[in-house]
Amino acid sequence: MNYKLITIAAISALAFTASASAFAATATCSKMTADKFKPQADLIAMLKSQGVTVSKVKTEGGCYEVYAKDASGKKLNTAFNAETLEPVASPEAGEN
Repeated sequence: MNYKLITIAAISALAFTASASAFAATATCSKMTADKFKPQADLIAMLKSQGVTVSKVKTEGGCYEVYAKDASGKKLNTAFNAETLEPVASPEAGEN
């Protein structure tokens, strides 16, 4: 049995669980103009470091809406404030 691989997988799972709980935050979409938004590449890199595979990012009403899969392959649909990259409570927050 490869214990090193199992340990790495367990640590990755714990890290993603911690980050997934952060997705439940209550930030709102940015009210700033798009020139104040952080690059989508920064958000993608942040999520990738958490074991998330991003398939699409849309900009809607001051939020980045992310379509992705977690490390186990589960589909995710989350939103982040485009200025701060803080998670937003609803993935459809920017559609209002």
